[in-house]
Amino acid sequence: MSPSIAETVARLRTTFASGRTKPAAWRVRQLDALGRLLAEREDQIVEALAADLGREAFESWFADMASTRIELVDAKKSLSKWMRPRRVSTPLSMQPGKSWIQYEPLGVVLVISPWNYPFYLAVGPLIAALAAGNCVILKPSEHAPATSALLAELLPAYLDADAVAVVEGAAEETQELLDQAMDHVLFTGGPGIAKAIMAGAAKHLTPVTLELGGKSPVIITKGTDLEVAARRVVYGKHLNSGQTCIAPDYVLADRAVAETFAKEVAKAVDAMTEGTDGKARPIVNERHAKRLAGLLDGHGGKVVHGGGSAPDDKRVDFSVVLDPDTDSPLMTEEIFGPILPIVSYGSFGEALEFIRSRPKPLAAYLFSPSKEDERRFLADVSAGGVVINQVGYHVLNPNLPFGGVGNSGMGAYHGEFGFEAFSHRKAVMRKGTSPDPKFIYPPYTESTKKLLRRLL
Repeated sequence: MSPSIAETVARLRTTFASGRTKPAAWRVRQLDALGRLLAEREDQIVEALAADLGREAFESWFADMASTRIELVDAKKSLSKWMRPRRVSTPLSMQPGKSWIQYEPLGVVLVISPWNYPFYLAVGPLIAALAAGNCVILKPSEHAPATSALLAELLPAYLDADAVAVVEGAAEETQELLDQAMDHVLFTGGPGIAKAIMAGAAKHLTPVTLELGGKSPVIITKGTDLEVAARRVVYGKHLNSGQTCIAPDYVLADRAVAETFAKEVAKAVDAMTEGTDGKARPIVNERHAKRLAGLLDGHGGKVVHGGGSAPDDKRVDFSVVLDPDTDSPLMTEEIFGPILPIVSYGSFGEALEFIRSRPKPLAAYLFSPSKEDERRFLADVSAGGVVINQVGYHVLNPNLPFGGVGNSGMGAYHGEFGFEAFSHRKAVMRKGTSPDPKFIYPPYTESTKKLLRRLL
């Protein structure tokens, strides 16, 4: 009989209270074990990802395993530096004394991972939480059942099973986990479910990190190399069939180049799908495929590539739509699939205003050779992350924080930022017992009041 969620959390709390997870040696052993898991179980991981998402083996390795390895290598290399107390200055009025920040693990933390990158977005946060010295409960997505089952099998076998647990299930199990008053929750998913996660966490004042999504825009200016830009945008949308939180959601193209850019996009799609099933892309399930098929109806634009769908077979064409109605569902809902709307604009300022008028996205992309365009884009567009002349690369750099802003998320992780997200920054100050001037204590004379005003 499997232990209950309450029993599992209690077991991990006992482990954390023992102090076992705090030494650097324990943390390194867990990271080393994850490295062995990646090396020894690649075939099983790839098979599970194929079962859940219909991905071919190399795409699964690139999307879920290579990205995980980047996080793991960085954590192992940097752990001793991250754990080191950090000296800060002490004001002259408080001398003699020493001040520093000391990082301590939070306790038992919860990682709720999504279905679109079910290995990477589960194990990536796990790496950060273990590096910070926490016990961790992972709740994988029920919409990626093969990967969820594999994680439940492998993680306790490779890691400290009294410090790391996998709880499978859906909304009911998630709510029960939140009811255990976890010490931190990291959730990756959509804003709708994030509100429920945040409400459940609020009952116990549990802090949250929310990595959400939104409609990540791309601006294409007149001076852009359209062939290169099209290839890079298509690759960002092609990966995992566009089921990526930082995938380009829509393109704003200068009116002078919009049609030419659309043709370059169509050529890039054909080139990247050559030798495969064609432009039809695999979708996670029938429900999601039907939703995407619905976005291809009533948009008011011109389909310049693709446009077909087979929801019963969980397939949707990589489709390019030129100038859809900007109030159609295609332009108001997050697409999360292989459909790329291209909207033409008259001026760069008009494109910036279009983005500003909508909820803040997780990512925003600009293709332009102009430094002035870049300056204005960075100054005027609020997004979780920005990439100039490329798509999605910021997520692979562990030295950059990854997270959203506003509707696209709260908090950030990756690399040192993940270590800090799962740590408490404890303020520490040390003073000696001498000197201990009497004038700082009451009762205060008029002269000591004047002196303290000058000192402080």
